[in-house]
Amino acid sequence: MYIGIISAMKEEIQAVLEILDLEKQQVKGMRTYYIGTLAGKKVVLVFSRWGKVASATTATQLINDFEIDEILFTGVAGAIHDEISIGDILIGRALFQHDMNASPMVRKFEVPLLNKTYFETDSDRREKLLVSGEKFLTEIGTIISEDTLKDFNISLPKIILADIASGDQFISTQKQSETIRKGLPSVRCVEMEGAAVAQVCFEYKIPFSIIRTISDNANSNAHVDFPRFANVVASKYALGILSNYLSTV
Repeated sequence: MYIGIISAMKEEIQAVLEILDLEKQQVKGMRTYYIGTLAGKKVVLVFSRWGKVASATTATQLINDFEIDEILFTGVAGAIHDEISIGDILIGRALFQHDMNASPMVRKFEVPLLNKTYFETDSDRREKLLVSGEKFLTEIGTIISEDTLKDFNISLPKIILADIASGDQFISTQKQSETIRKGLPSVRCVEMEGAAVAQVCFEYKIPFSIIRTISDNANSNAHVDFPRFANVVASKYALGILSNYLSTV
């Protein structure tokens, strides 16, 4: 059995790929699946590309073509609450699709036929990820240089358990953020893939977890160099947290 690890961009798991004990790789549906061992566990790594369709397609292929017993999604996200800062880590609890609206047939945010407005992550695994993230943060200064942290205004990063919203939109204005906050007040960050993968895992009965590193504030100031942030910050967060987590499972 394998642990599936997905990110939207290769940069978000570059540091993980660099230390993966690669056994083989397979190309399916324009995606490369990297099969090997990480921290003593058998894993399959893949980057899905951006958006809900791309990530759902990737998750479905991963489940159907490999013996997967859990899926973790990792990558960057934009904060939509003032208490969340760049460099913070969010471990997802409930995943919503903020652009799902089939009303008046069903209530807003509800996924038709499933009678669900959100998909919850696996409780045991997310608690282990919280502990793994806390351990990583105690060691962050030895993993990411002080200059890099300063360059991205990362100061005293924290880890929290929070709800996440996904949608096929890049949230870059205060108005967009306020609309999501009003409709989904428990949500703390936004991205473009997590809820879609969570739905696939729910339907296939595969445990799902998600780690999001905050790269911006999802407003008019969302001008961070995403590929660079993903490569020099988020991928190292992912490596540190995943390495700690895999030692517990």
